[in-house]
Amino acid sequence: MKQTTETNIRPKLRLSEVQRLIERNRIIVPTPTRRTLSNMCEDGRLETAVNPPGKLGWLVYEDSFWRWVKSLDGE
Repeated sequence: MKQTTETNIRPKLRLSEVQRLIERNRIIVPTPTRRTLSNMCEDGRLETAVNPPGKLGWLVYEDSFWRWVKSLDGE
């Protein structure tokens, strides 16, 4: 049976994963603190699924995170 509903789901990252990606890829050294990343969610630099954060904490859209990374290089 073919699914009749097609939904575009935007992958989301927990803030801990955002922090881990920054650290692993050496995007910013030293890695920003969790408080700094939370502030970035609050002021809109990182687009989040819900505001204020829900039970899972901040959920950052993955595409928003990578857009922000590119913006650091002026792209």
